Amino acid sequence: ATIQRRRNKCSNIHCLTTACVFESILSGCITAWYGNCSAHNRKALQRVVRTAQCITGGKLPALQDTYTTRCHRKAKKIIKDNNHPSHCLFTPLSSRRRGQYRCIKAGTERLKNSYLKAIRLLNSHH
Repeated sequence: ATIQRRRNKCSNIHCLTTACVFESILSGCITAWYGNCSAHNRKALQRVVRTAQCITGGKLPALQDTYTTRCHRKAKKIIKDNNHPSHCLFTPLSSRRRGQYRCIKAGTERLKNSYLKAIRLLNSHH
């Protein structure tokens, strides 16, 4: 019975380690690349997540949830850091709409899919 428990512990540790590695690889720099992914690319990534779940036997968070969480966290850091190059893009609205930020007009799709999504996420949480 003790040997079986040791095997289960080892396999659980192995599964957790594998899940962490998959999650780390899939979510690395997700705030930079996920917003500009096409629907085709997102389906392919979802297949990778499902395969990783089969390998680890556990549940991994959806990429959309990871993207939302990390994007929100990164935007908050940029707002607090006056020296960040993107700090000027986060302009607060009038005092009546506290916690809301102004969306500038984006000239490119890339800017629209990254910066404006971050602003929308921040505004939707208030």
